[in-house]
Amino acid sequence: MSNLNLKPAANCRYDILSLGEVMIRLDPGDNRIHTTREFKVWEGGGEYNVARGLRRCFNKRAAVVTAIADNPVGRLLEDLMLQGGVNLEYIKWMPFDGIGRETRVGLNFTERGFGVRAAKGCSDRGHTAASQLKKGDIDWAEIFGRSGVRWFHTGGIFAALSETTADVIVEAVTAAKKYGTVVSYDLNYRPSLWKSIGGQKKAQEVNRKLAPYIDVMMGNEEDFTACLGLEVSGMDKHLSKLDPSNFKKMILEAVKQFPNFKAVATTLRNAKTASINDWGAILYAGGNFYETKLRENLEIYDRVGGGDSFASGLIYGLMEGKTGQQAVEYGAAHGALAMTTPGDTTTVSLADVEKIMAGGTARVDR
Repeated sequence: MSNLNLKPAANCRYDILSLGEVMIRLDPGDNRIHTTREFKVWEGGGEYNVARGLRRCFNKRAAVVTAIADNPVGRLLEDLMLQGGVNLEYIKWMPFDGIGRETRVGLNFTERGFGVRAAKGCSDRGHTAASQLKKGDIDWAEIFGRSGVRWFHTGGIFAALSETTADVIVEAVTAAKKYGTVVSYDLNYRPSLWKSIGGQKKAQEVNRKLAPYIDVMMGNEEDFTACLGLEVSGMDKHLSKLDPSNFKKMILEAVKQFPNFKAVATTLRNAKTASINDWGAILYAGGNFYETKLRENLEIYDRVGGGDSFASGLIYGLMEGKTGQQAVEYGAAHGALAMTTPGDTTTVSLADVEKIMAGGTARVDR
């Protein structure tokens, strides 16, 4: 999209940089968290997943800014991230006190759900290294000014981690705007993160403070109300109906209140069961709406990370100068594919995404 004014790739070290916490995900597979005797280990984090998707699926130069406790668990997380191909030069390694009283690695226990049993997450992330990041810890002038970054992504999960993380975002996006980097933000409302620090009221206070710095705003069907406090007269409150006109009204209200938004995107999801969802997306850019056809009865293997993979596909489309319709189709197809495999992160290729966009079937490839 021409209105984003992306910096030339030749002038930048990275195409995409994400700021956020990366946790170790402990996955009980087909079992429940409270009854399993073994877990598979993955890495994941809302903001990091976007950079990893752009690296692994879309072959973009990617890096992440985060903090990790320097102990064997932190080095396991490092090893997982290295497999993702995201550059780790901007990680802040924090000394470990031997017990985790001062700093630690966050854990995310997630069971997938099936049928009428919903997916369930249980995070253990108090006193994590990333939550202790504060203004002045990162040399943003070095990153955005001297190294150069085309696109910067962060979101509402990192903003909710502590009293200092939202200030880190403000510092980062201020520097990004100074050096001409496009900024995107995924609202990613998580009630569990906000409930002990003021709930929705605090979420809206923080996110409305950050919104004026954002070029491309993203969220699912409830984030815009929960995080930005947007109320639209006459809008049907029954979000499960997935009436696109409801969300178009919400998007127009968001742009009215925050005219700095050059693009706004939302995913549409109706969870009929944990394993059968309707899935679609809408993009508003350049004064026009672009909408994917709703994928009805999409079979879900692991829903975690679908929104992040939507974001990375959308960013790829916008970064490559695709049309608005193509960009939202890249996002929706990538998100749908990500939910067919375990773990938070993508395991598919650009060819896989474009096959789905072209109407390809699930017939075996040989």
